Amino acid sequence: MQKIKLKNGLTVIYQKRNTNSVAIEVMVKVGSNNELVAERGVSHFLEHMVFEGTKKRGSSQEISNEIEKIGGELNAYTSKERTCFFIKVLGKHFDIALDVLSDIMQNPLFREEDIDREKKIVNKEIDLVNDEPRFYQWMLFENNLFDKHPTRLPTYGSKKVIEGLKRDNILDYYNKFYSPNNMVVSIVGNVKDWKKKVSAKFVLGKGKEVKESVVREALAKRKRVKKEKRKIANTYLVLGYKTVPRRHKDSYVLEIINGILGRGQSGWMFQEIRGKRGLAYEVGTQHVAERDYGYFAIYLSTDRAKVELVKKLILEQLEKLKRISDKDLQEAKTFIEGDYFLETEDNQQLADHLTFWEQMGDAKMIEEYVNRTKKVSINDVKRVVNKYFNNYCLAIVEGK
Repeated sequence: MQKIKLKNGLTVIYQKRNTNSVAIEVMVKVGSNNELVAERGVSHFLEHMVFEGTKKRGSSQEISNEIEKIGGELNAYTSKERTCFFIKVLGKHFDIALDVLSDIMQNPLFREEDIDREKKIVNKEIDLVNDEPRFYQWMLFENNLFDKHPTRLPTYGSKKVIEGLKRDNILDYYNKFYSPNNMVVSIVGNVKDWKKKVSAKFVLGKGKEVKESVVREALAKRKRVKKEKRKIANTYLVLGYKTVPRRHKDSYVLEIINGILGRGQSGWMFQEIRGKRGLAYEVGTQHVAERDYGYFAIYLSTDRAKVELVKKLILEQLEKLKRISDKDLQEAKTFIEGDYFLETEDNQQLADHLTFWEQMGDAKMIEEYVNRTKKVSINDVKRVVNKYFNNYCLAIVEGK
């Protein structure tokens, strides 16, 4: 892996791979956690808007067709802490992909008519998330897990803010955050002269330095339950705990716990709740560890009458972690290793991981991830369970 910084402040990471495909990702260090109250949803809205046309490519159809007509993939996502845009194409089309990606990042038109149309689309997306309990359960959970941290607010923002957005609001936000010194480009594939090519395409000036704020929130001091009723057949729930950011040593222990409880169909939660008792169809765990926050959660859907039983079973499995065997530990480690390397065989997935680790501090930390999980001991697992898994937050979207 090679990493350079251009004169305008843009960080570029290159991982050579002799594969048919090449992936390029641009990560902007801005997400919904950076927004003020009057800006809620602007990060996500901007993600949509850069695809709506540039001086060179006047419409979203022209932008997408440029990549799709050569069999490539073009997409983006917004999270709490970052906004990412990526393209994956055959290696011989790298120059086209780079031209399209650099164009939409640097030359969006932000036309009034596009803004008005996109407001309707984004508000429909918000409705979709709120209507679908499998998505909404996470909004409800995060909102009640955190007290002050901005992660408690949904990435999609506020309908009221979106509807009131003006072009000047969008331009101000774009000019503040979409500058080279606040962006990272990652390239995975076999590309000649990649430094020269990226330097020639990403030509915006540095812009003002963006200061990254850090919010710390104490662990919960009491249990919390939040319930909302819906006219749906199933009941959806998430039970979880505030934990630690990615750079904390305990985040690697939590990866092991995730590997024990939540790996596929052999994880403890799946086996205990679905495999043995048939209480749910979908059962899983999620470990989130970001730049300045983290949480661990168990999620599933079941019958309303079975919620207390399911909660009891979840808490029993968490308590059981204090008695794990060496076999349990080793299986979690081999799961993490296999899952990670198989996932990152995909060039786009590796490009995304590289930008993530760069935001955490240094892309080279990616090389330490698996080794750090291998060093976790049984005593580490016991210590982490005792420290973090005490006062849960339980969010329930209750069905009939």
